[in-house]
Amino acid sequence: MDTILHITSKTEWLHARKRGSYYHDSLEAEGFIHCSYPAQVVATANRFFHGERELVLLEISPSLVRAEIKEEDVPLHGNFPHIYGELNLDAVVRVIDFEPNETGEFKLPRELS
Repeated sequence: MDTILHITSKTEWLHARKRGSYYHDSLEAEGFIHCSYPAQVVATANRFFHGERELVLLEISPSLVRAEIKEEDVPLHGNFPHIYGELNLDAVVRVIDFEPNETGEFKLPRELS
């Protein structure tokens, strides 16, 4: 498994840095943190975050993640990586600003092209 990505707010990322690990509400609600592969992240962003600002992409190295990662089928959308536990910060290899264009649509950042 190559790089995986997680979309979050800049504020949540700052909280994670202070806390020492990244926790998302979906961990409690669904048991995992949602992630995407680079080829999926734009569709995910446009589906769930359309028009939202102050977002970042966490570029994650799966080999450094201490929690279990499972690739699971999301009906009609394909297989997505899910992290079953808190994300250790040293697995985040890069944080990329992720802003939509003027119509609220996201595009793959140059850093990932």
